[in-house]
Amino acid sequence: MTRVAVIGNGGFGTAMALLLLENRFDVTIWGHDEDYVDRVREERENRRYLPGVLLPEGLQFTHSPEEALEDASLVVIAVPTAWLRETLEGFRGLLPRGAPLVSLVKGIEPRTLLRPSQVLREIFPGRPVAVISGPSHAEEVARRVPSSVVAAAASRDFTRRLQKAFGTPHFRVYSNPDPVGVELGGALKNVIAIAAGLVEGLGYGDNTKAALVTRGIVEMRRLAMRMGAKGSTFFGLAGIGDLITTSFSAHGRNRSVGLGLASGRSLQEVLDSMNGVSEGVNTARSVVTLARRHRVEMPICTEVHAILFEGKAPRDALRDLMTRSSKSEDL
Repeated sequence: MTRVAVIGNGGFGTAMALLLLENRFDVTIWGHDEDYVDRVREERENRRYLPGVLLPEGLQFTHSPEEALEDASLVVIAVPTAWLRETLEGFRGLLPRGAPLVSLVKGIEPRTLLRPSQVLREIFPGRPVAVISGPSHAEEVARRVPSSVVAAAASRDFTRRLQKAFGTPHFRVYSNPDPVGVELGGALKNVIAIAAGLVEGLGYGDNTKAALVTRGIVEMRRLAMRMGAKGSTFFGLAGIGDLITTSFSAHGRNRSVGLGLASGRSLQEVLDSMNGVSEGVNTARSVVTLARRHRVEMPICTEVHAILFEGKAPRDALRDLMTRSSKSEDL
């Protein structure tokens, strides 16, 4: 792999592009907004998503799918789930022969309930697909704060190549043979992070938040295993690691949604005030549907859904969680 196309010029796509550039790859970032792409190219700063981070001259930007994919030996996808299919349809038939795909997307497609990698396989059949996930806020990765993630694919050789491509002295990449679990961990943790923001915004203490996060990972693992994932994945970086980061960090957009709702603002007001996408909102809809389909009990995710879409008061939701019938600790 020598030339890489990154589809999506948000914070994480840009941060990962910087890692590839550091490892001497020829990197081009594609963005959908032509005016903004031109502005980033001229100013050498992605002010909307990564303010204050200098983008070296070697990093290329384009609005043209053809230009982005020209001679690419690896294609990295960093598009929000809600626009993933629509965006990638514009790249159908353009991928260079043999170029594998890497998904950085953390969500579940609302209409189909497919994981992002499954969407990629539908649009680009026959291509090798890997997923990268873990506790890695773009704001820190781009500033070389030591971080670790997991790369998962069916082929061990593919994950080894990704470890070399993305790994640096400040960004460690572990391999994992469970792409289903790694991908679901990145999606499901966003719903629990909304709940974490809610309990924090309501003024509850460390006890409450620790219990929420701990029981949250149990819910995530429970559903994911029914969907074919390995339970052990959820005790690693793509599970509890990513959940901790997004539930406690000031960078966490899903946590911010919970904080905003706890302050009394409506969901639309909270979303309108954000710079970026909260994947957890749409994922909450998908998770509740998947839980019913797979007959999995997910009380925290169910209460988050009720708060987001059914008008339930956050304090009432917490009361209902705390007064459920007594049972053993199911791990």
